[in-house]
Amino acid sequence: MPREFNKIALSLHAHPDDAEAWNAGTLKLLKDKGYKIVIATLTAGQMGGCNMSMSETARVREQEAREAASVLDADYYCLGGEDGFLFDSKEMRLKVISLMRRIRAGVVFTHLPCDYHSDHRVTANIVESAAMISSLDPVPVDEPPLDVTPLLYHSSPFTLNDPIGARIAKPHFYVDVSSVIDTKKKMLEHHVSQQELMRHMHKMSDFFGFVLEGNSNYGKDVNVEYAEVYWQHIGGGFQRDPQVQRDLKDFIITNNY
Repeated sequence: MPREFNKIALSLHAHPDDAEAWNAGTLKLLKDKGYKIVIATLTAGQMGGCNMSMSETARVREQEAREAASVLDADYYCLGGEDGFLFDSKEMRLKVISLMRRIRAGVVFTHLPCDYHSDHRVTANIVESAAMISSLDPVPVDEPPLDVTPLLYHSSPFTLNDPIGARIAKPHFYVDVSSVIDTKKKMLEHHVSQQELMRHMHKMSDFFGFVLEGNSNYGKDVNVEYAEVYWQHIGGGFQRDPQVQRDLKDFIITNNY
């Protein structure tokens, strides 16, 4: 019999709005299958504001993240890293392990190790390293170890390209999120501050529309209206059990790997 991992899904990314942009549709589908959803960010996104101080930006963005998470009745946590200056450290790894243990995570989503954004790449490394030892007794945190190493999945960046524009390896699977795209839109729309930021940084007139256009483009790859894409971390130290793919089998288009 396949192992049953806790039906507690942790979406752990670098900034407020990352979970909403990259895997909100899948989180909604998992919630509908009985999963408890938890959203967390390593930073408060305090560099991502226009005409605001870092502290004010952090306050606004954390509130936006809490409101977006509430759409899924999800808890939200911010782990206190500094946006734009995030680096891998023992302190941050321990914070992530503590959170994984506190909520008893069974499935974890984070960025790709080759994502376009340096904070995203650092986050992927921290989360991978923390997840790998989250079930081990000697880790110096107060929470008891997880019963088993959680399953780890990577969500997509804006496009399937690495930081220098090379094509990223084909996703392990696509999730058809067409039926829950309105929930994803609702979650994204709480991140009002990012519309102005993206206009300033990237001359992007409609950030939310750009995200959804990406989901539409992924959908075209597999003949559905909207899709999100994922890679399961199946290297040494991690289980290969395809629990997410099994639980969402009616929404999955899988590549062989």
